[in-house]
Amino acid sequence: MPDESFDQDAWLRRIGHKGSRSPTLETLRAVVAAHASAIAYESIDVLLDRHPKLDVESLQRKMIAGRRGGYCFEQNMLFRAGLRSLGFAVTSLQARVVRGLAVDAPRPAFHMVLRVDLPEGPYLADVGFGNLAPTAPLVLSPEIEQETPHEPMRFVPMGDELVLQSRLGDRWEHIYRVVALPRVDAEYEITNWFAASHPDSPYRSNLIAARPGPNRTRITMFNARLNLRHADGEVERRTLDGAADYRAALADLFGLSLPEADLAAALATVESKGTRGAPHPFFA
Repeated sequence: MPDESFDQDAWLRRIGHKGSRSPTLETLRAVVAAHASAIAYESIDVLLDRHPKLDVESLQRKMIAGRRGGYCFEQNMLFRAGLRSLGFAVTSLQARVVRGLAVDAPRPAFHMVLRVDLPEGPYLADVGFGNLAPTAPLVLSPEIEQETPHEPMRFVPMGDELVLQSRLGDRWEHIYRVVALPRVDAEYEITNWFAASHPDSPYRSNLIAARPGPNRTRITMFNARLNLRHADGEVERRTLDGAADYRAALADLFGLSLPEADLAAALATVESKGTRGAPHPFFA
């Protein structure tokens, strides 16, 4: 059911959607693309030792009024509230991230995704997977290559789960395995606490941001590494140098403006704890 505290008009203004509000596949396509493009994936609050809150009022205050981004739980909780306010039937699911790993890697279900049931069938919606979040709803059926505004994607079956894959250049790469069992919000609170609190969580030591760009590009920041990946798989890389460079990249590429004290604290943590070798495979 729709959350009465959710401000649908403010959300739609934030993502720039001026089209239909009817709960149709056309509307779903439009709001997935708009939300993914307008609200950057980022986990800066975790880096600053601020535990992300998942209640709708806090999410609206941060990501709509405050014009910040968020990571998977924040993004998809906010998006779920938006979809339900439009009248969509939404079921909350989880997924096992296997980006950069073997497809059958024994992984916990730590990623939040959504199933949207339409007359055309069930679709997956996910605006919270950073550098490879689908920028279109995807039919939850295996072995169908599906176009998006960015990479072609498909599901392949593995036991009771569906593996989401993305075609990067001439190769298909695993992203995550969708678990069909519906979840309750308390389970997201547990995984959110773990992701934000565990000392080995990559979010606690690294400055991470991602956003889909124009012309099928993807923009990713992992500490000082800034990547612009093209649809053919080619990547333009540059290294950020100093607070001014970070500030400009966050503002110009991700739409994020941090207070000076927050940026200084984030960069100090990155300097003392950040990954210095290859980026984490989930954000490469």
